[in-house]
Amino acid sequence: MRSGRPAPGEYGEHAAADIARVAGDDAIEALARSQREVHELVSSLDAASIAGRRYAPGKWTIKEVLGHMIDDERIFAYRILCIARRDRRPLESFDENEYVAGATFEALPLADLMAEYDVVRASTIALLRNLSAEAWDRRGDVAGYSATVRGLAFHIAGHELHHLDTLRRCYLDAVHGD
Repeated sequence: MRSGRPAPGEYGEHAAADIARVAGDDAIEALARSQREVHELVSSLDAASIAGRRYAPGKWTIKEVLGHMIDDERIFAYRILCIARRDRRPLESFDENEYVAGATFEALPLADLMAEYDVVRASTIALLRNLSAEAWDRRGDVAGYSATVRGLAFHIAGHELHHLDTLRRCYLDAVHGD
């Protein structure tokens, strides 16, 4: 079953530009497609040449960006689970910079990060595949805005596309000499 494309008001306004990057009207298909893009990009990397690479002072390293994508997906999948199961409690925000600072992504082998990424993505897709048509439309309070399950699923895909674009433009052009 296709999720359908979220309409404005089904996600936080801050996510509109990222969600606009997502092609089609099926969140599961979009997540599978972006997973292939992440693998294609990461397979082109040489661990030695990306070690510690930041495109500007204070920016995350490539591994930290990947770790952030994993954390964000976990959090949004939890939010999806809560709303899909009719948990009415407001869901809090999180500070992405504190999460990255509290992790050791840069110290991890790239293969380990990618294995974790794949497990998290498989879990997210398994959760979404088993949702009813009604569950995709369920709505909850997330970090001060109203969102549907569908909107949150598209957030995951759009957020990832945003970071893939940033990785290509700001990090990898310099690494690959483009």
